[in-house]
Amino acid sequence: MNLLLGAGNSREKRIAIDGHADWFGGLTTVDWNPTTNPDVVHDLRYLPWPFDDNQFLEVHAYEVLEHLHQQGDYLVFFAIWEEIHRITKPGGIVCGTTPSWDTLWAWADPGHTAVYSEGTLVFLSQSEYEDQVGRTPMSDYRSVYNGDFKVLGAENSDGTFRFILEAVK
Repeated sequence: MNLLLGAGNSREKRIAIDGHADWFGGLTTVDWNPTTNPDVVHDLRYLPWPFDDNQFLEVHAYEVLEHLHQQGDYLVFFAIWEEIHRITKPGGIVCGTTPSWDTLWAWADPGHTAVYSEGTLVFLSQSEYEDQVGRTPMSDYRSVYNGDFKVLGAENSDGTFRFILEAVK
């Protein structure tokens, strides 16, 4: 089963895993706007999300994460990522896109309240905390964040930041 967060009017799979360009195993869509006809109407800023633990093999978030928290509000940032971790199956995949931090779209859109980069993903990996805290300037958020993701890929090109993570459980 797959989940598309903030689906809007699109059902397109923008990042294919293992060559699966279609939604293998079905698709559940969620959006706050009922006129986009999502399977689930829910504002993703409000937690918990209406899904079971370990429900989805793939979670996709295209151009939505930058709308969900304020830059610098680490408590909400980590709460959202713990929620994504909670609903993703062990070994499940999380794919996402956001505007590149250095483009007009990152901050010109009045609904964008945060930016993502490869550096952001470091804070989602427990092994990075183990490797870096006390040896680099990395802040230690383990007291508020228990999720864990392995970065499988990340790129910043053509004004878009794309990433693929694996849920470690």
